[in-house]
Formats: sequence, C-alpha cells, structure tokens
Amino acid sequence: MKYQIKVQGNIDSSWSDWFNGLEVSSGTGSDAGCVTTFTGLVEDQAALRGILNRLWDLNLTLLSVIQIEPGA
Repeated sequence: MKYQIKVQGNIDSSWSDWFNGLEVSSGTGSDAGCVTTFTGLVEDQAALRGILNRLWDLNLTLLSVIQIEPGA
C-alpha cells in the first residue's frame, strides 16, 4: 500500500534510504511550521511500524499517516 506520513520538522531528502526508500520532501505547514512528508510504497504493517518507530526514535512529532488508495 502507498502511504503519506507527515511529521513536524525538517528532514533532509538524503534520509530516504533510512526510511525504506520513501520520498522525503520538506515544506511549510499551515500551523506546524516546517513539515516533512514521506510518501511511497510500504510493504506491510510491520514495515509501516518500523518507519513509525524510526520517527519516534528521532523524537519527531507525528502529524498524520494517510493510506493512499491505488490509482489516487
């Protein structure tokens, strides 16, 4: 499944490999200041949990996790 994960803060796109090859992009959110968005395919729930654990380990504030429907 494809996911979009947003966190508060700025993560450089060079971290993509550490996040299972997800696309990493940073921008400005409406209320959160700098927001980093991770987008891409996640193999299964265990892989998703691994990504979320890495965000936790970096002490980043999770803003959203959205499952993107195929074809969207």
